[in-house]
Amino acid sequence: MKPVTLKDIAKQLGISITTASKALKNYPDVSDKTKKIVKELAVKLNYVPNSFAIGLRKQESKTIGVIIPTMVHYFFSTVLDAIIKEAENRNYMVIILQSNEDYRTEKKQVDLLLNKGVDGILISLSNKTRDFKHLQKIMDYNIPLILFDKIAKLVNCSKVLIDDRKAAYSAVSYLINTGRKRIAHFRGDLNPQNSIDRFLGYKKALEDHGIPYDSSLVYLCNNNSDFTDGYSSAKQLLLDHGDNVDAIFTVNDMLAIGAINYFNENGIKIPDQIALFGFSNWFMASVITPSLSSVEQNAYKIGKRSSEILFEEIERKKKGEPIVYQKVIIDTELVLRNSS
Repeated sequence: MKPVTLKDIAKQLGISITTASKALKNYPDVSDKTKKIVKELAVKLNYVPNSFAIGLRKQESKTIGVIIPTMVHYFFSTVLDAIIKEAENRNYMVIILQSNEDYRTEKKQVDLLLNKGVDGILISLSNKTRDFKHLQKIMDYNIPLILFDKIAKLVNCSKVLIDDRKAAYSAVSYLINTGRKRIAHFRGDLNPQNSIDRFLGYKKALEDHGIPYDSSLVYLCNNNSDFTDGYSSAKQLLLDHGDNVDAIFTVNDMLAIGAINYFNENGIKIPDQIALFGFSNWFMASVITPSLSSVEQNAYKIGKRSSEILFEEIERKKKGEPIVYQKVIIDTELVLRNSS
């Protein structure tokens, strides 16, 4: 069955398309009687306004695009929840794409969103993204761009993130203040800025507390940084250092949970023999045994603020007003549980 159009309503009532349109929009130059019969017929015929056509007339699509590295991560699912709710409040649709931590996929997805004519784009960069020409392309198209969580410092646009270095410093300092002196670090890939900053925060905390940095205690988890990486790194840590390690700070909770599984299976007592501190406060952190201490990133706040700034920039663009790029730092907290 063909969708009912404004033309169909106007024809059936013997009025012009312009009058029918004005009646539905409550224009004052249309009589109450005409408004009433037009609206009643629109309801009867299940008339739905063509939002795409309206968008073309207004030079907007009422759609934004979001590109994230992975869908399954608790952090990103929480960010998306905030973005979607903020978009719904403003009658916008959201196109969600997953780069799967792949630069080429991310680049193609940017082109797809540009071809769809989205009004703005939010991106958390993949671990493999080292070239930013596709981001500059968005700027060249005069499309508002917000980078969140995993950002590029060299790209001139608004950004929403946490202070990863400060958060890591706080977590490692807590471990040191509870008497831990030999603290390993399971770090992420060498490229993402948040992975770099968490490593630097770890290193700085050791330095400020008079503990020499030992590169042999740093394990690169650059495959998936998931449970299996955490499990295998914990196994390797014990092979390399035996009981000469008393704590681990991990770049994310998944690595820590993988390590906890290995220690539980091999009779290593947590936190008596080794303490663990994760990052992101994933929901699994509170239900695993022992429960995992972690850094709360406030993912919902990141998603909400990112989308708020995007819609601010979209509005400023529509009004022809200059856009002033923002860098917003979202506060973090330490969530202390049984693993430390």
